[in-house]
Formats: sequence, C-alpha cells, structure tokens
Amino acid sequence: MTKERLLWADDEIDILKPHVLFLESKGYEVTTVTNGIDAVDMCRENDFDLIFLDENMPGLSGLETLQKIKEVRPMVPVVMITKSEEENIMDQAIGAKIADYLIKPVNPNQILLSIKKNLHRKEIETEAVNSGYQQNFGQIGMQINDSLTAEDWMEVYKRLVYWELELETAEGGMNELLSMQKTEANSAFVKFVKRNYVDWIKHPNRRPMMSPDLFKKKIFPALDRGEKVFLVVIDNFRYDQWRSISKYLAEDFTAEEELYYSILPTATQYARNAIFSGLMPNKMAEMFPDLWVDEDSEEGKNLNEEPLIRVHIERYRRKDSFSYHKINESSYGEKLLGNFRQLLHNDLNVIVVNFIDMLSHARTDSRMVKELASSDAAYRSITQSWFRHSSIRDLFRAMAHSGYKVFLTTDHGTICVNNPVKVIGDRNTNTNLRYKLGKNLSYNPKQVFEIRNPAEVELPKLNVSTSYIFAGGRDFFAYPNNYNYYVSYYSNTFQHGGISMEEMIIPFITLQPKGR
Repeated sequence: MTKERLLWADDEIDILKPHVLFLESKGYEVTTVTNGIDAVDMCRENDFDLIFLDENMPGLSGLETLQKIKEVRPMVPVVMITKSEEENIMDQAIGAKIADYLIKPVNPNQILLSIKKNLHRKEIETEAVNSGYQQNFGQIGMQINDSLTAEDWMEVYKRLVYWELELETAEGGMNELLSMQKTEANSAFVKFVKRNYVDWIKHPNRRPMMSPDLFKKKIFPALDRGEKVFLVVIDNFRYDQWRSISKYLAEDFTAEEELYYSILPTATQYARNAIFSGLMPNKMAEMFPDLWVDEDSEEGKNLNEEPLIRVHIERYRRKDSFSYHKINESSYGEKLLGNFRQLLHNDLNVIVVNFIDMLSHARTDSRMVKELASSDAAYRSITQSWFRHSSIRDLFRAMAHSGYKVFLTTDHGTICVNNPVKVIGDRNTNTNLRYKLGKNLSYNPKQVFEIRNPAEVELPKLNVSTSYIFAGGRDFFAYPNNYNYYVSYYSNTFQHGGISMEEMIIPFITLQPKGR
C-alpha cells in the first residue's frame, strides 16, 4: 500500500519534530521545509496528498505561499496553522479555500484528525454508513412486515430514502442490499394498496390525505388564517428528489416535511387535476365535462388546470384572488420572475413546474439523456443540478422575501421500471405503461391490481365495460406484438401511473421564510 505523502512548511519545524515522528509512526511520509519558497518548489517537483502550512514565516507569508501552491497544485488540500486568531487572517485563508485551520500550539491528535478529515473521510464515512445500514437492515425488514397503516408506510418509505441517500456514494455492496429491500418493500406496499384503496375512496374521512384533499386540508385553511400563499407543484417530484434539493432552500426557508398519497392512476390527468379541482376523476367528468379530457382525446391532458382551480374556489363560495402559471422552460421562469411584483396582489399564486416530467420523458426517448440519468442517484443529481442553476431557485428566493407562506408539492412520483408484464388490448387502449383502461383487456390478474367497476374508486368509464389495471413495483405493461423491441426500449426508463411507494407517497413541504 502506497504511503500518503505530506508536506509540512514551518520556520520552526525543528520544534515540531515529535509531531513529524508521530505521523511517520502512523504510516505517513512527511517532507519538511522551513519557508514558503521551498514549499512552492517542493510542490512543483513532487506530488503531495496534504500540505500543512504555517501562516507566519519569513519571506513569503503563509497566505502568499498558499496562493502560489494553489496555482501549482490546485487540488491538494492545504491546512493552515497559525498563532494568530485574527479574524481577517481566518477570512483570507477560508476565502482561499483552505481545507482546515488550526491554532498553535497544536498537538499530534489535532494533526491526525485533520489528516483523517481530509484524506480518509470517504473511507471512514463509507465504513460507518455501511455498518449503520447493516445494523438497521433487520429493523427495516420487521417494519415492512409490520406496516398496517398508511402512516406506517410513510415511515418505511422515509427510512428507505434516508438510507438510499446515505449510501449514495458509499462502496461495499450495501446499495445492492438496499435495492433488494426496496423491491421487497414495494411488493408488500402493492399488496397493502390492493387491500385498502377501495376503502380509502369510499370513506374519505378514514383515509390518509390524498390528491383531492390538498386544497381543503392545507391551502384553504392557510388562506382562512389570513396568510397569502404560493403553491408550487413540481410534476413527477419524488421525496428523494426533494431531499436532494432541500439544502438549496435552507438558506431562505425553514421546511416542514409531510407526505401524502397520490390517487390512482398516478398520472397528471388524474392526480394533478384532482388536486386543483378537489374532486375525484369521475366527479370531474360528471360535473365539468367541458374541463375533463378523456384518455382517447387528442386534447392535452392538463390544459384546464386554471379553470379547475377557479371552479374549486367557487364551489366553496370563496372569494380568494389567484393566479396560475405553468413553467415549461427556463425563459418562462425568468419572465415570471420579471413580473413577480404583480403576483403579490393575489391571495394565492399557483405555479406548475414541468422540468422533471420532461426529463423523465426525454430519458425514455433520448439515448444521451438515458446515459446521463442511468440510475436513481443520477436522476437525483440531474434534478439537483437543474434546481441549482434554474430560474426556479431565484423564484423561491423572491418568495422568501414576499411574506407569503410557500407550499411545495407534486402530483405524483415516478419509478424506474424493468420487469415487463404482458397485456393485450384493442387499438383504443391507452398508451401509458403503468396503467391500462379499456373494454377488452387480456392479462394475468395475479400480476396487476384490477378495477372491474371503476365507479367504486371514482374513475370515469369510457364505455359500459371499461376496466382499469395497474402495474405494481417495477413492472410495466408490454404488448406481445413486437415484444422484444418494446421490452428493450422501455426497460430501465422512469414511468408513472401505477402503484409504488415512489409514485404514490409524495412530498408536501411547508416553507416558512426565515426571519419571520
């Protein structure tokens, strides 16, 4: 095993000889110099893993030496050691992107800790997180088996996402074990939904919060308290994606996390329209036939969201003023930001953001995007990068200074599918890979959640014999015709419409501006 190489520059290096011997006894190779010029020359001629740099040396100062070392070896971590506790020295050192800052006199364990933080952090963290998940594996398995309620399943999902994010950069095989445990959990979750979904729809007062309940339970009460509200709905936004961007909102907001359930199908036409109308799909189709878009219609499935919000407010005989905006590309967000002050005249501003939904579709259709988002971790990473550099983040900053309460949520999540399930339908059968509806569907009932009577789950019928089927876990529906091509094309793509924790258990985040 190659020894890590350290450079230590200090004009009093002779006094530090015991520290150097201590580090050598720990297996490090230590090179010492007494001034900044020699330190820079050493860096030009040699590769070092870490540099200790005294701030107060004759000739070149520590800060001047640091600047020259950064020009030569920009990636090597530098630890500044100084007698000075002056704030401006610290600020300059931190501004120059030092790895650590130590105040003399330093003891050997301080030095060793700094080395471990900068050279061995990943191995130590990996070992700790792998060990932590290994210890929790059995508990999570018991939690999966014991989950009897919607709230139990929210806790299971939150715990699995926690470990998924913890293990994201770790090595050692625990990711594979977690993936197997998520598959097991989703299998049990599908059975749970099959047992309970019909009852949830029949008895709204006994169910968890679902898509049609959002305005009644969250938005209207906030407005009734005299609060002005921004509601931001990011299409296809999973809980793990929320967790990955939450740090970028922490500068401006405190966040309160809740989870709720999307209705079936977990698709925009159904779930998002249910949010905005406060109605289940069959009620929308009956009460507002001009606003409901059937599966076989050529019309866009989400063109009537603003009028659905309006009739929802009117049904409750409310007088709330509101605006509705949909952001499909960056320029729309920038335009909305430019007109932001106009939004402050409304009680409620609803903003729909479609980037993640477009990303999931692009990933299916584009080989390049498929490579970029090759896994759940990569999918989160692209979401994070988009959010950091998008006009949406600037919109949130503006909201933080507006005095409004901000709710961030979604209509449904998405899941990476890899297991084809054969289904046969006529030419009128819808194209979604996670749910099908039609009058002549042929399938194995053991592989799906079937609804033969759509009225019992408040879904509309296209005709008298319409039935619905839903895929669970990581399944997707494939037709026997051209089966191999179909399976090859759609395997490992992100889809929605069916039953999984990722699609159905979704975030509802309350953001309170800091300083209020």
